Amino acid sequence: MTKIYVLDTNVLLQDPNAVFSFQDNEIVIPAVVLEELDSKKRDMSEIGRNARHVSKLIDSFRKTGKLHEQIILENGGTLRIELNHRSFHQLQEIFLEKTNDNRILAVAKNIAIEEEGKEDGKPVIIVSKDALLRVKADALGLLAEDFLSDRVVEVEHLYTGMQEIFVDIDCLRIFYEKGEISALDLSEKKTFYPNQFVIMKDEMGSSSSGIGMVDKRGANIKKLKSSYESIWGIRPRNAQQMMAAELLFRNDIQLVTMIGKAGTGKTLLALAAGLMQTEDLQSYKKLLVARPIVPVGKDIGYLPGEKQEKLRPWMQPIYDNLEYLFNTKKPGELDSILAGMGSIEVEALTYIRGRSIPEQFIIIDEAQNLTKHEAKTILTRVGERSKIVLMGDPQQIDHPYLDEYNNGLTYVLEKFKGESAAGHIKLVKGERSQLAQLAADIL
Repeated sequence: MTKIYVLDTNVLLQDPNAVFSFQDNEIVIPAVVLEELDSKKRDMSEIGRNARHVSKLIDSFRKTGKLHEQIILENGGTLRIELNHRSFHQLQEIFLEKTNDNRILAVAKNIAIEEEGKEDGKPVIIVSKDALLRVKADALGLLAEDFLSDRVVEVEHLYTGMQEIFVDIDCLRIFYEKGEISALDLSEKKTFYPNQFVIMKDEMGSSSSGIGMVDKRGANIKKLKSSYESIWGIRPRNAQQMMAAELLFRNDIQLVTMIGKAGTGKTLLALAAGLMQTEDLQSYKKLLVARPIVPVGKDIGYLPGEKQEKLRPWMQPIYDNLEYLFNTKKPGELDSILAGMGSIEVEALTYIRGRSIPEQFIIIDEAQNLTKHEAKTILTRVGERSKIVLMGDPQQIDHPYLDEYNNGLTYVLEKFKGESAAGHIKLVKGERSQLAQLAADIL
């Protein structure tokens, strides 16, 4: 049986092609949704871009028929703009105010009543990213669903970049003697991705173990290239940080993604690796560090001063790590060091569109606040002989239209996990302080 889906505005702002996600069912867009899209189309952010995209898409549908009647979509479903079901008679005793959300509910309720009077009536379902609108719909006896088609993967199934397997002691002996071992010799049932880390443990329970990395073809598991005892004055403190260092120093891996809770060392380790390869090894001409400008809590409004002064509060977490790495003690000392070096650039992602960035070590912090489109925009800026590192915590998102399932960081790491030019690792152990680790675990 076909169904009728009534779409909320936030679904279209999240995914401008959402109308093609409902197979051969009927899609209803209330007129108030068009009004809300119109109010967003001048926004210069990703939301505004999506609003303009949806507006043009719906306008293109006019060529196939009258939108207020019904038009057939290319996937076999239908779409119509609903103009005739605005009556608040069914809602007036429950929701007094005629807000936009309540107007959407009124459309769905009136269509549902109309369908109930038919012999072959169809189920009517509201689709919304707004949890409270779904709660209101339930109170009215309407079916309501979250929009899930934009989810890349469930977080519990998120690619970690490593897997742990138990092997025969002879396999460990061969691994250490030859420096590599065939993936088929370890397990015929396991699927290995290029540049994935494998922790091998003795199946008999001894303390023998080994850490290897899958090659580009996914055929062999090789020993890590270096122990990285000192990286710009710091050293990896656990196995996952050692794996991260391997990815950060491999010239054949152009894209590195790292996820982990606060305090796991993502930013510090990436900055140290970038400084070492830019200043000491001269592998790159410049270190570029950027992060999206998304406030935590209420926005503090416009900031005074020139561009760098305006950016300083947003970039302060980066400067905090640089102060630690340069071991600065006095106010202004870090600024003097950075001005003298000239090879370190701290920038906001606002200014990255249109650029081409060759021969640079690029670090994008807080990448979980990127949309899929923004992540694509950033990666397509990367020039020849550059390396880019995307890192963040998918469970700490400040963007109003993103969640842990559909953000740009999750999107990139899942799409690139089978590519030989990319590597990923999930950091699990906090190293900032005992209190920070405790807070990350229990709060």
